[in-house]
Amino acid sequence: MSSEGRGRVRVERGAKRVRAVFGGRFVADTIRPLLVWEVPYYPTYYIPREDIAAGVLVPSGNTHHSPSRGDGKLETVRVGEREAADAALEYADSPIEDLRGHVRLDFAAMDAWFEEDEEIFVHPRDPHTRVDVLASSRHVRVEIDGVTVADSRSPRLLFETGLPTRYYLPKTDVRLDLIEPSDTITRCPYKGEAEYYSVRIGDRVHPDIAWYYRMPLPESQKVQGLVAFYDEKVDVYLDGVKQERPKTVFG
Repeated sequence: MSSEGRGRVRVERGAKRVRAVFGGRFVADTIRPLLVWEVPYYPTYYIPREDIAAGVLVPSGNTHHSPSRGDGKLETVRVGEREAADAALEYADSPIEDLRGHVRLDFAAMDAWFEEDEEIFVHPRDPHTRVDVLASSRHVRVEIDGVTVADSRSPRLLFETGLPTRYYLPKTDVRLDLIEPSDTITRCPYKGEAEYYSVRIGDRVHPDIAWYYRMPLPESQKVQGLVAFYDEKVDVYLDGVKQERPKTVFG
């Protein structure tokens, strides 16, 4: 099942068992989730109301209006003494018929989410997104402010749907004397938890311009410990040819 709602909202029936944990309890457990693209970049889960655990949703009296989804009722998720205020949203009379009878639980407000028996992070995985990591012998050179900060002939190229190719380079091919560890950490539902480096060129620091995955998720194991740079912010030469900087939200 798939359908188009108003605006850019897309709805598809998911095929995975989806569970959400809060307060040490499974507050949602369904084999009939909806994947809803409220924004074009990634989906969120809507759970059939009957697959929400009894008694965990408490009306808050608050509402939310969406131009595409209609008027929604907010509820608090409560388990024992723990609660997540307004973490549940239902569009009971949505103009998008598929959404009726379904509840969206705030992904970040829950303690954990599982697809089948594997924990997921950040947001549901998009079934239309693919990640491929390929070993390569292409020559990749990275410059910042005219200084070569990495030079490798054994990169791994990561191809992810909707994003530019990322070049993951062995640390031994990176100017380690120019990089400084950052406190920044981000998470990706496909690759895992990323740690960041800043690069110092002379007196100028380029913050969080490179990253690596210490312990990537299984589908991205091939990039473990390798360093990638934001192509949007550096000059990349591929086999001697300077590449055009991609234009993305990371630029």
